Amino acid sequence: MSIVVTGATGQLGRLVIDELLARVPASEVAAAVRDEHKAADLAARGVELRPADYDRPETLAAAIRPGDTVLLVSGNEVGRRVAQHAAVIEAARAAGAARLVYTGVLGGPDAGFRLADDHKATEQSVLDSDLPYTFLRNGWYTENYTALLPVQLEHGVVGSTAGGRIGSATRADYAAAAAVVLTGEGHENRAYELSGDTAWTLEEYAAELSRQSGREVAHHELPAEAHLGVLAGAGLPPQLAGILVDVDVSGTARGLLAGGSGELARLIGRPTTPLADTVAQALAATASTTASTTADTDANAGASTDANAG
Repeated sequence: MSIVVTGATGQLGRLVIDELLARVPASEVAAAVRDEHKAADLAARGVELRPADYDRPETLAAAIRPGDTVLLVSGNEVGRRVAQHAAVIEAARAAGAARLVYTGVLGGPDAGFRLADDHKATEQSVLDSDLPYTFLRNGWYTENYTALLPVQLEHGVVGSTAGGRIGSATRADYAAAAAVVLTGEGHENRAYELSGDTAWTLEEYAAELSRQSGREVAHHELPAEAHLGVLAGAGLPPQLAGILVDVDVSGTARGLLAGGSGELARLIGRPTTPLADTVAQALAATASTTASTTADTDANAGASTDANAG
């Protein structure tokens, strides 16, 4: 019997495995992965690799075994996820898994924005399967915002949130909660509403960027159509742009992503990571990347000059 983590080479899945290895022997952890080469480092740490593809049910049947506890990390292909998740759930049911843990979205059936639709359908599929379950209804990742930091520093922070608050936490915070639930007792047939300790607005986020970067970062509150235009201009596919704007308008602006249950901090036994800390890490990473790019450019320029001189 193992703890099986799907999507184990993804950003959240890797962090969950890190947390699991701090709690249980590697021999008790299995990584369900589509590409074993990408998981070579996990195998080197003693984690069993099990080939698994959400779109190939026969691989899922082989990846889940009787008595396993399965973490179903939600897929990232909106519009295809319901069928993909259903295939994992059926494989877990057929194998006789001990429990299925699913990473959904804050609010669960009460989440009133389009991105939540796949999660609602998946939770219902889990309930219909009669498997013991735990729902981890994750709020927004702080990294959803800090990943855009270089653009924000140049063009400002845009959104259609109407001043709504965002109770975000880091992926590492949510990964720690998943590991607690996967390795602990008393979590069967429960749903946890998970969010950061302190919710913030985009205006406050822009102010924090300004404070730490020493640059004036503006916050631009946009009507939905204008926001769609900005995202389209940045190259986002229309479907994804529409979903993101809908999260702002139908979710954040209505207070649905503010959180405030305190369940995440209680599960992990510590405060969630403050926004200021995540911003600081992102700024440091951006500075490091910029410095590395500059150094490479200088080195290439020098090599070119030497070759020409020769």
